[in-house]
Amino acid sequence: MTDPHAIQPSALDQFPDRDPEETAEWQASLDAVTQAAGPHRAAYLMRRTLERAEGNGIALPKLLETDYVNTIPTAAEPAAPGDEAMEARITAWNRWNAAAMVTRGAKHGVGGHIATFASAAWLYETGFNHFFQGKESQDSPGSGDQLYIQGHASPGIYARAFLDGRLTEAHLDNFRQEAGGNGLPSYPHPRRLPWLWEFPTVSMGLGPLSAIYQARFNRYLTNRGIKDVGGSHVWAFLGDGEMDEPESTAALALAAREELDNLTFVINCNLQRLDGPVRANFKIVQELEAQFRGAGWNVVKTLWGTAWDELFRLDTTGALVRRLRQVPDAQVQTYQTRDAAYIRQDFFGADPALVEMAKLLSDDKILECFHLSRGGHEARKVYAAYKAAVEHKGAPTVILAQTVKGHTLGEGFASKNANHQMKKLSVDEFKAMRDRLELPISDSQFVDGVVPYGHPGADAPEVRYLQERRAALGGPAPARRTHPLAPLPAPAEKTFASFDKGSGTQNIATTMAFVRLVKDLVRDKETGKRWVPIVPDEARTFGMESLFPSLGIYSPKGQTYEPVDRDQLMYYKEAKNGQILNEGITEAGSMADFIAASTAYSTHGEAMIPFYIFYSMFGWQRTADQMWQLGDQLGRGFLVGATAGRTTLTGEGLQHADGHSPVIAATNPAALSYDPAFAYEIAVIVKDGLRRMYGEAAPGEDQNVFYYLTVYNEPMPQPAKPAGPGVDEAIIKGLYRFNTAESAGLAPVANAPRIQLLGSGTAIHWTLEAQKLLAEEWGVAADVWSATSWTELRRDALDADAALLRGEERVPYVRQALQGAEGPVLAVSDYMRQVPDQIAQWVEQDYSSLGADGFGLSDTRDAARRHFGVDAESIVVAALAQLARRGEVKATAVKEARERYGL
Repeated sequence: MTDPHAIQPSALDQFPDRDPEETAEWQASLDAVTQAAGPHRAAYLMRRTLERAEGNGIALPKLLETDYVNTIPTAAEPAAPGDEAMEARITAWNRWNAAAMVTRGAKHGVGGHIATFASAAWLYETGFNHFFQGKESQDSPGSGDQLYIQGHASPGIYARAFLDGRLTEAHLDNFRQEAGGNGLPSYPHPRRLPWLWEFPTVSMGLGPLSAIYQARFNRYLTNRGIKDVGGSHVWAFLGDGEMDEPESTAALALAAREELDNLTFVINCNLQRLDGPVRANFKIVQELEAQFRGAGWNVVKTLWGTAWDELFRLDTTGALVRRLRQVPDAQVQTYQTRDAAYIRQDFFGADPALVEMAKLLSDDKILECFHLSRGGHEARKVYAAYKAAVEHKGAPTVILAQTVKGHTLGEGFASKNANHQMKKLSVDEFKAMRDRLELPISDSQFVDGVVPYGHPGADAPEVRYLQERRAALGGPAPARRTHPLAPLPAPAEKTFASFDKGSGTQNIATTMAFVRLVKDLVRDKETGKRWVPIVPDEARTFGMESLFPSLGIYSPKGQTYEPVDRDQLMYYKEAKNGQILNEGITEAGSMADFIAASTAYSTHGEAMIPFYIFYSMFGWQRTADQMWQLGDQLGRGFLVGATAGRTTLTGEGLQHADGHSPVIAATNPAALSYDPAFAYEIAVIVKDGLRRMYGEAAPGEDQNVFYYLTVYNEPMPQPAKPAGPGVDEAIIKGLYRFNTAESAGLAPVANAPRIQLLGSGTAIHWTLEAQKLLAEEWGVAADVWSATSWTELRRDALDADAALLRGEERVPYVRQALQGAEGPVLAVSDYMRQVPDQIAQWVEQDYSSLGADGFGLSDTRDAARRHFGVDAESIVVAALAQLARRGEVKATAVKEARERYGL
């Protein structure tokens, strides 16, 4: 059996030891201390030695965990500026009004969350009073700091805005009651309250991920010379339970690798998630400390309040510190609800040294420490942590602040497992809270059991102090601004017109057409620098490598190596002022990039034009929640689903075969979803998108939208744009007639049966083949239509229906476009039938559709299309079946066609 105490082989054994005797002396000294004073003393000395080494600049690996104590000792805390007593009164008013707002709303059944802000109040108030820069900040004019507020803490932010005079009692009474137009959204939703909220955060995990990429995008803007936002700081407020979301920690290494010292995470460690303890049998603070330290972050632990200082002074044996590391979180939560006798027995009784310590402590002292005294509840300790964070250079900082969930709300709330779902306090609980907070609210103000709001008056010292502090920091916060930006000048018309003539005999995939268009647009002297190309490590797949040497790939380090392909024309060029964000294999990170860039017009007053190109299967399916976040945050830009469709990506198979992204995109009201078939359609759509989002929007048009374009990797001849008026407008609306049987030179006999074939994306090519087969082999005249956007057609039709209910006469565009078109309609796409079926109810003609329903598969394009029944021959059979049902062709023609084509 192996001796567990035997010295194991070490990596250092590989190197010669220049003085083995000296090494042995150090080891013997450690052994002697361990034997004489115990392992805890030996560990203490080793840690002190490591601290000295670090202080002397000696490069050594850092410990991943430290003791369960504050990083900054009380004696080292800087004196906090300002009037702490005044700030305590302000915090008390905000605590009261946050709880009152939610309780008053509960009678309407809308509820809200009380316990989160109660635990985090000082984390926010200290920042608002001393750290968070507003939009008029001298250090970051027009930008300020970016605040990612924990979603469930929103009542406390509303309460502060009420005290500040930015909200009224009527606003608070409309919390979660938005239908009338004057309500307050439940959580930070910029689309619902655009003058207050900048960042939607309550889809947990997305806030921390977005905060990292926002801090990174701030550096990008500065390094590219767009705007110097070096004075901006990003603050992300998170719950310890939220850190379970994989997105919360997905980009920690990026933040450390790029030395984002303009970023601070504040994790409210109240040890509770939504239904109970975060780490019932473990310690979440220690786990997070190790995780963040391992990723390269600076970690500041703010765990215990000042009352604990006496206990630590009495801890001459280290027994208290050891016990604090041993006790699991769920037991700490239990201590908060139990009496002193229980704590004496369970906590102090576990070690003889602690038993002796407890004899020196009164019951009141024990209860003060275990019930009330947490680092996150003391302004001075929070200030010290924040100051350390903003002064730390070379790495981002995470502050692990321990609090009590439901603090000051009373015994019925504090540390109760159910407090996240508890929506109200009783009148008696409010009165007890009033006394605890020492607020001048009389019993007579509780009229008919309704809890009153509290406000000291518009000219009260608390309000003046609050406003003065915010003025000194650059204005109110949080606050969202839409800067009065001049419309971006439109790119040269020739950039778009060059696509009108088509590609002649050359086969070009629409993915390549889009990339070519972007290459021309980024060269524009006026707006080229504002494009932000984003790609998740697939640039070569999409033909974007030609952009590498001309635009450069963004890297804050520049290029510290000679690239292996330096002698090639399209070499891999990284640069500090690089324009391309090549994110590696992370769709979530790329979307976070896109969100930061797409909202720079508001965050920083700089209009940027992001386009994010990705495998269409791995966009909406994987990151649809972030795309909803994008719409909520009022982002603008172009999402491009490349290698789109269920049958175009030969050989890749089920997981790569996108047959549904337009369905998911259709669920997002902010997404304008297009499935262009031809290069000129892409040019028209991008041109109109630039006008609408960045130029002169038409009356009634919402600029706060983003575009989703599907493009394909199937090289095909690109035709010239049809001549005639109104084509561009029809492309944007979603449908136009590409040709008729006659214009295609396929007119069969007079009075031939006729059908209308609608195709989108790459399906237009099978539709055109079917048009030819129908004419030449079956005597059927088919007109072909390009459906650039099934979703926009549907939305227009829904608007028309709503207008009819208001007594207005409106005919849906799809009905107008198809009016008078002879015969039935057959719609075809490379997606599930649900995509073209979006318009079915508004088409007056007989309507049917073909699509690629089911799972994808690996095979050739032809075989896949035959499998799904969307190839040209399948279209012909479906068209004949429609006509046969109408009696316009013989029923036998359908069977004959099936047999002829082997279907």
